[in-house]
Amino acid sequence: MKKTRSAALRLTLTMVAIFAIVVVFTGRLVDLQVVQSADLTKKAVQSREAKVITYGTRGAIVDTNGDVLADSVDRFNITVSPRNFPEKGYDAKFNDPTTHVSADEALGKIGKLTGQTVAELQAIIRKDPKSDFAYLSKSVTLAVFTAVVKLKIPGIYSQPQPARSYPNGAVAGNLVGFMGTDGAQAGIELMENSCLSSKNGTSTYEKAEDGTRIPGSTVKQTAPVDGGTVKLTIDRDLNWYVQNAIAAQAKKIGSPWATGIVERVSDGHLLAVADYPTVDPNNLNATPQRAFGSLAFSTPYEPGSTFKAMSAASLLDAGAITPTTQITVPSVYTNGLPRGSYIKDSFSHGTLHYTTAGVLENSSNIGISILSQSLNKQARHDYMAKFGVGSKTAVGFNGESAGILHPANQWDSVTSRTVEFGQGVSATSAQVAQIFETIANHGVREPSTLVEGCTHANGTVTDQPTAKPVRVVSQKSADETVKMLETVVTGGPIGSLLQIPGYRIAAKTGTAQVASTNGTGYTNKYILSVAGIAPAEDPEYVVLVTFGPTTLGTSAGAAPAFKNVMTEVLKKYRVEPSTQPAPYVKTTW
Repeated sequence: MKKTRSAALRLTLTMVAIFAIVVVFTGRLVDLQVVQSADLTKKAVQSREAKVITYGTRGAIVDTNGDVLADSVDRFNITVSPRNFPEKGYDAKFNDPTTHVSADEALGKIGKLTGQTVAELQAIIRKDPKSDFAYLSKSVTLAVFTAVVKLKIPGIYSQPQPARSYPNGAVAGNLVGFMGTDGAQAGIELMENSCLSSKNGTSTYEKAEDGTRIPGSTVKQTAPVDGGTVKLTIDRDLNWYVQNAIAAQAKKIGSPWATGIVERVSDGHLLAVADYPTVDPNNLNATPQRAFGSLAFSTPYEPGSTFKAMSAASLLDAGAITPTTQITVPSVYTNGLPRGSYIKDSFSHGTLHYTTAGVLENSSNIGISILSQSLNKQARHDYMAKFGVGSKTAVGFNGESAGILHPANQWDSVTSRTVEFGQGVSATSAQVAQIFETIANHGVREPSTLVEGCTHANGTVTDQPTAKPVRVVSQKSADETVKMLETVVTGGPIGSLLQIPGYRIAAKTGTAQVASTNGTGYTNKYILSVAGIAPAEDPEYVVLVTFGPTTLGTSAGAAPAFKNVMTEVLKKYRVEPSTQPAPYVKTTW
């Protein structure tokens, strides 16, 4: 009887225990499938989710004709899932017969394509061996990407990523700029970065245990937004021509740097801004760092006699002189200067009798100094400021310099005269070109323009020029100045080197001595320049060429480049030849 009761008790306890276990498991099951179902499902999906960046395309930079100067091309990142990479090797079943490939062999094949060592690739994988993602190599070409895919190595994947391409190389490279690992670094790439920048999107999908995407498993997508297109005023082909012209002449006369500018008179559009040396955005290592920007905007210099055109226009506008004002030019000028100070011309002479036109034709420092004293220095300073001296241009280029224009009350008796022929003051090539554009445009300064606008992906246009034209001198004063500048070409010392058959050209040369770095005077080196306007009877284009310090002390060294560039401009834009000869302007008395 006791055995029967004991067996019944054990059976009862067993049933109770089983029941209790069932209750616990049932409760847990209800908790998991009902109470925590949504939360656990979400976590399960998240543990299988992988997020991939879908890259937007950075906008293009194009010239005034729509020719591409900078664009984005497809590049690929080679990635790895470290936890799925076969550290012990794998069987290449696609081979016949199946072969075993060690991890080092696999990495060696990748490294041969990407230019990395096995040790470098191993270090990337072993840095976090339990992770699902790491970059093995970034921005490889399509050919490298295709070759890596063909290796069919487990745990190795790829993703597309746009990269920057500059199809014209160094053409306008000084303006276009370049990209670096930290983004835009220089030029328009940096100036217009907010326009050009794209916005990346994302694509989230579910992955299998080995990290591969489960087909049809896209969970959600955020579409990328492409960057806008920046249109420049630059004409690519003309810029190429100017670059080559100034580079050839700079090498010939031994100048370490040079600039060349073509500006359209009617609207201030910069059709060419060339530098020597310049940067090739595709090959930064081949360019000295000082040439990464644009010398035409960043490098001010004492411009020398090209400033005489501005001085004459200002004095005419103030009513202080006329084109035929007569002056006597001595061999040395000391009037009103401190003892021991004097002003000389670049050529030796006795007493001369020049008109204002003769002063410009023969580029007389003494002559412009005498003429300038007919107007007080504050008024002359204010004219220079209105022409844009001492202020950055409306372009606002990266690293642009405002040059130097000291307040008039800081001009001593010597500076008061020398600023009129471009000493004791400095300006960039962009500023000097703007001065001649103002004179050519009948006295109205059209702000220099480099960017026409930015067209965004949605079609809206921003970044269009907003600066307004400024009347600097009267039309009469500007037009009379142009006529006087024609005498530089028809009868000046190097006029024959500037003449272009069939066209009336107005020009001014500049041969500026380079100041010593220790402030003790001037060296035996010169900055040479020629600025010109064509056609003189109805100005359409301004050309300026400038060559950095050279021992050649005559603007004849700059003349060939000027003539070649101006000839190309007149031919390219089909400017009709002049039908009347240059007017006679009396230069002596």
